Amino acid sequence: MKVVIVGGVAGGASAAARIRRLDENAEIVIFERSGFISYANCGLPYYIGGVIEDKEELTLQTPESFGLRFNTDVRVRHEVTKIDKENKTVTVHDLEHDRYFEESYDKLLLSPGAKPTLPPLSGLELPMLFKLRTVEDTFAIHEYIKMHRPKSVVLAGGGFIGVELAENLCELGLKVTIVQRPKHLMNTLDPEMASFLHARMKKAGISLMLGHTVEGFRSSKEGTGLEMLLKDEEPLYADMGVLCIGVTPDTELAKEAGLSLGLKGSILVNEYMETSEPDIYAVGDAVEVRHRVSGERAVISLAGPANKQGRIAADNICGGRSTYKGSLGSSVIKVFDMTAASTGLNETALKKTELSYDKVYLTPQSHAGYYPGARPMVMKLIFERESYRILGAQIVGYEGVDKRIDVIATAICSGLSALSLKDLDLAYAPPYSSAKDPVNMAGFMIDNIKNGVLKQFFWDEVASLPQDDSIIRLDVRTPAEYGRGHIEGFINIPVDELRDRIAELPKGKPVYVICHSGIRSYIACRILSQYGFDCHNFSGGFGLYSSLSGDEMLAKELLPCGAVKG
Repeated sequence: MKVVIVGGVAGGASAAARIRRLDENAEIVIFERSGFISYANCGLPYYIGGVIEDKEELTLQTPESFGLRFNTDVRVRHEVTKIDKENKTVTVHDLEHDRYFEESYDKLLLSPGAKPTLPPLSGLELPMLFKLRTVEDTFAIHEYIKMHRPKSVVLAGGGFIGVELAENLCELGLKVTIVQRPKHLMNTLDPEMASFLHARMKKAGISLMLGHTVEGFRSSKEGTGLEMLLKDEEPLYADMGVLCIGVTPDTELAKEAGLSLGLKGSILVNEYMETSEPDIYAVGDAVEVRHRVSGERAVISLAGPANKQGRIAADNICGGRSTYKGSLGSSVIKVFDMTAASTGLNETALKKTELSYDKVYLTPQSHAGYYPGARPMVMKLIFERESYRILGAQIVGYEGVDKRIDVIATAICSGLSALSLKDLDLAYAPPYSSAKDPVNMAGFMIDNIKNGVLKQFFWDEVASLPQDDSIIRLDVRTPAEYGRGHIEGFINIPVDELRDRIAELPKGKPVYVICHSGIRSYIACRILSQYGFDCHNFSGGFGLYSSLSGDEMLAKELLPCGAVKG
């Protein structure tokens, strides 16, 4: 059996290695148009920032080492330009020697990946304007910074690459500005969760121009930098620029071959990673998948799914029947000393579906509060109303974020309900967690909702609360906290004084209660409920609200009661 693989990196390289492990006699040929067969795509911004100092560390395998270990014919700087389905051949352009030839195959695997989205903007040819997708792009940016010593940079786009690159360039001492049309960074997060990242990046000195439209670029009058042209605004000057607008499935080869295409021009595949043409498979950023929560079509450009798909395609090429179950889009990102992670669907996406959902916010600590170094995190967990099926989660914090998002992703994949989170038997020791882990706490809250013990209201409902005296708005933080900032109209009675001052609250009116993180306000709601009041707890607390309404940082330390320490 002869297998030709178009493209290396995550999907193609993992497929080649798996095929060899399953079939020692298979002939495997990999054509990769770049000069690198297997490299750490996700590490590229960190080489630019100097975190990864040796560029050789980016290369997981050289063409020579990969070829030797897996007895594979690896040809870099070779671009496949045409597929002949009838004769089962591909046309290959040897870029180094500028010659064309044909290669036959029994099985063909397409792993072309995605290419940077390049909208029709003016000035894309400017020498100080870059994109970042490949190792070559990385080296070009690194070399430009080394040679020209720019002092400022403008980034178009605030997704994964934009945010990671912004951090690394900021750490190099450049003045960084991110410009994008969406009004919050990271479309994997909902706006209230992204607001904590906004505050952290602004604290680091990064300028965020969100809700602005880029119309093009031009050289500055001095010719030493560029000007970003903005719709209805003055141009923005910088010494250099990077396009981080996103990626598009690179599927021109598949399209010209007549393979069926899906969402955003991606390659349509079934659960076996088979395309519409027999003996042709496709994996990675170029293929359409099914979202594991919604069941809807999706294009998810992440290394984890690409590696799994490469393995599955290899199994099936070798006669197996492995299936791809779909993707949750689980992701995590470092933003200076903070971490943000998500899995499943966010609320923005859910609003476009017909699913009926509810949500909880909580602000637990990364480990036991009495053990030094505990740091808070904000968790948002979304679940289906009737079934309590977990639909998605987002977490922003300092430590322990990745651990919790992985537990929730595992729960979704295993079909556990949100109520089951309270029953998970998770490892505990003071340096690592609390006896009631944050994931358990989310389950407890949802159980309280199910049993009518907890009623909630949310940050985006505050403005629509009645402005007359038909309700009671109650802030149960300390007078000092209240004095540092509060929502207009909320009276202050600290939770520890509530029982003695309960006569100050008129009976028969609904009470809307807030504290910093939701813990004390929940306690207050339980007290008031047993005195006959109809109580609603502010989910997420004043910490979440103030981050949205200002540029409030997520506190680095909380007291056990959820108040800001100090």
